[in-house]
Amino acid sequence: YSVFQNSGPFTLNAVAIYHRLKHSISPLNQDYSMNKHFNFQIRDINQTNIAKVIGACIETNYKCIVVEHCSKGTLEDVLGSTEITLDAHFKFSLAIDIAQGMTFIHQSSIHHHGNLSSMVCLIDNRFSVKITDVGLRCLYSRMKTDTSKQEYINGCLWKAPEHLRNDDVFGSREGDVYSFGIILQEIITRESPFSLETLDIGAKDVVMKVKEHHYPPFRPKIDVPPKLVEMFDLMRRCWSEDPNERPAFNSMVKALKQMTSKFGESGNLLDNLLKRMELYANNLEKMVDEKTQEVKEEKKRSEELLYQILPKSVAERLKCGLRVEPEAFDCITIYFSDICGFTTISARSKPMEVVDLLNDLYSCFDAILEEFDVYKVETIGDAYMVASGLPQRNGHKHAEEIARMSLALLKAIDSFRMRHLPDEKLKLRIGLHSGPVCAGVVGVKMPRYCLFGDTVNTASRMESHGEGLKIHMSEPTTNILKKYTSLNIEKRGNIEIKGKGFMTTYWLLDGCKTTETHSITS
Repeated sequence: YSVFQNSGPFTLNAVAIYHRLKHSISPLNQDYSMNKHFNFQIRDINQTNIAKVIGACIETNYKCIVVEHCSKGTLEDVLGSTEITLDAHFKFSLAIDIAQGMTFIHQSSIHHHGNLSSMVCLIDNRFSVKITDVGLRCLYSRMKTDTSKQEYINGCLWKAPEHLRNDDVFGSREGDVYSFGIILQEIITRESPFSLETLDIGAKDVVMKVKEHHYPPFRPKIDVPPKLVEMFDLMRRCWSEDPNERPAFNSMVKALKQMTSKFGESGNLLDNLLKRMELYANNLEKMVDEKTQEVKEEKKRSEELLYQILPKSVAERLKCGLRVEPEAFDCITIYFSDICGFTTISARSKPMEVVDLLNDLYSCFDAILEEFDVYKVETIGDAYMVASGLPQRNGHKHAEEIARMSLALLKAIDSFRMRHLPDEKLKLRIGLHSGPVCAGVVGVKMPRYCLFGDTVNTASRMESHGEGLKIHMSEPTTNILKKYTSLNIEKRGNIEIKGKGFMTTYWLLDGCKTTETHSITS
């Protein structure tokens, strides 16, 4: 029933504050004997495996208990953590700590705990167990508990069958031993109480079956590792149906230490402490290695994403905090394309269908680009812009790389099908132009690598004045291809280009020139 919410200093010692959830309790100052019991019996407890109680506040609107701070949380937290390795030695140490704490309680005037579970076993920074909620049975009787809530039902999984049948909130020594047996099941399996059974029939039905008189009694079913067979036998004795057959805690401490010594564990307090610290250091080293690996993988993913947004050379300068200076390129080749009739297709499609169309198409294009020395500049709607010759210069190869890429994209568009309009084929209109540009990073938020210059405008005009399923080229691009390649080119003629006047343009055809056509066809 306890939830830790805050921690802080108290007289130079770290303390934890935890709250009783939504329970109604009469104030302590109304009961002198109860107040005296808290001050002289609970606060004066001083034992290694009992959490030191600093004080309590039980007012109408604020109820809390202040105990020493245990940095590792509860035993339930440690057992459930996949980051902490628990070998057989460690599991025996946890069981011995709990048994030693309970031996002290049973031999003191407190008599018994009454609410023992893995949730009230705290773990400090040395991985020692410290039991809390000790001597608070006087508070339990004043609590108004909603027995229909899942929180209460889950808490009953640790309760002895005789107390479940009698609705006993005070508990007994024998009931504590039964609860310890359930905790041993948690330690052995690193699972919650009755984990298989609650998964199968639910916690409420599990509690009902424990209350009923079955033979054999209804208990958790578990798989036991070879080194923990003796602990398993002790666990079964602890949850015996007959309370008188359950062992006492002082005898269990001796039995657990004998079991531990059989596979080399020393009973010496200092040796055990050093082993725990070594195990803690190993766990901490493993956690640091795992976190370091996670950071490296996350850094790698971030870099890969950055390289998809910006050229690698530019991204590396930005990562180093260096300014990216604008750079002039004497001659590169730019590719522009768009989809003929895209506006009509969009009008006939739902917005998500348009998104799927462009995502499928550009994913196809992006895969093809990997095969060429080109850089994808941007996409705007159905417009697709690619350049070659920057940010890494490649001599005169930029025109050929863009030309061969254009032919590959035309071939891909021929077999491409839209999901929502599978019977219709897309027509890609492509324009190419070569010339000088200036390139640089623009913006601070979502920076972009942009190209500037009349070459960009002319390449765009080549695309807009082209035709579907054809590659329209300017004369500068054609001259480079004619000089360095044997690609098949056809002259279109002089056409008027918006904003440019009349220009001689060409079509890039699929395949190479034949031996009969060494010159450009007129």
